[in-house]
Amino acid sequence: MRLDKIIARSRIIDLRSHDLEGALQELLAVCVGSFSDLKPDALLKGLLARESTMTTYLGLGVALPHVRVKMSRRYILAIGRSRVGIRHDGALADERVHLIVMLIAGEKARDYLQVLASIARQVKEKELVDRLVASSDLDALHEQLVGGFGGIRPVQAQQNRMNRLMFREAERVAKGADCGAIMVFGDTFVGGIERGAIESKLKTILVTRNPIEPGEDERAFAETIQVRSFSNQRMAQLRSAILVALTRGVISFNDRICCLDGMTGSNQFDTLVVVDIEREFQTLLAGHTSDLLPEDVKPEVLERVIAVATELAVEGREGRPVGCLFVVGDNEKVASFIKPLVLNPFFGYKEEERNILNPFMDETVKEFSSIDGAFIIRGDGVVESAGSLIQATDTDYSLPSGLGSRHAAAAAISVASNCISIVVSSSTSQVTLFRRGVMLPLTEKRR
Repeated sequence: MRLDKIIARSRIIDLRSHDLEGALQELLAVCVGSFSDLKPDALLKGLLARESTMTTYLGLGVALPHVRVKMSRRYILAIGRSRVGIRHDGALADERVHLIVMLIAGEKARDYLQVLASIARQVKEKELVDRLVASSDLDALHEQLVGGFGGIRPVQAQQNRMNRLMFREAERVAKGADCGAIMVFGDTFVGGIERGAIESKLKTILVTRNPIEPGEDERAFAETIQVRSFSNQRMAQLRSAILVALTRGVISFNDRICCLDGMTGSNQFDTLVVVDIEREFQTLLAGHTSDLLPEDVKPEVLERVIAVATELAVEGREGRPVGCLFVVGDNEKVASFIKPLVLNPFFGYKEEERNILNPFMDETVKEFSSIDGAFIIRGDGVVESAGSLIQATDTDYSLPSGLGSRHAAAAAISVASNCISIVVSSSTSQVTLFRRGVMLPLTEKRR
């Protein structure tokens, strides 16, 4: 669902309170008036209880309180702005919250964590937050929210003669090379590619770093894949995008795909590449073409782990590079090969609160990345433990020289169990995926 579809002008207010509880009461007041099945006292209690266990402060002066309740609607979104600022226990001493985005979700909303993550990604963009806080009035704030959550108005790719030529040639090459799809890299254009700007009888796949959510009644692309690129190299997103497409079943190992790309933000296609999937991934397949993704691992979980690992590789912690290991899937088997190095920091928390799909887990995982040992993650995204020692051995596969014990453990556990392991190197910041002991670099080494 598109986030801008759940934004109502009547539920956008300027806050008068100076503390979080008072601000939540103001926001609940504009919600309860429209929906008789909501009980404000119970909602306030639930929102404050969540704050006491895990802060909903996202940084940049934005908080995202949320709660799940029994109600007829899937989602209700209320937004409050405070120019003066609101005290929040999760913020630093000198910080104030200027924007509160409150999400109430129905118990039957299955994509709750995904919607929460989409909102969190949007309000982590400083430029958008600054525009929202500085809006002249609530009508202008509403327009900024709809524009921000709906996406910046995209550039029309077909307005440029060169772009039309490149796409026509991509179609010709794709047909001539018997490609199963055309993969278009949308970050070439400021704001992405406008719906309907690219039309083809062939299956088209959009790859972008932005959380674009197609409309429910019309799809511009057969599939949209969100993959963030941290490199200036051409087609830097390609390998990760293909891996995600494979795990989702969008393309198959026997496919060829035609990729159309350009420099980020240039508004100009300039690169055309044909990729033979089986040849590109032949070392990783190792004779297996049907189970790259373990059967108990959800594709969105693997995508989120790759995203967190990539962010850690680039950002590090407190200006220093970090190394860490994620083991995803086959937890019963994995449990027989691990032992704790430290007390498990995730013990005692509800599964929803320690799910990797929960946007508030990002900073928690990054903070615990400095602990020696591995993160053990179930296939549905629940983080079982951190600081776990891998005690699996593997003598059948040899790793390239220069890789240390973390890579060896990742390779070994991926052979001993039906899991996927992902390593962030502390020395090179390279992100590497292991499946059945075979390594697949997802990012290039930093020099």
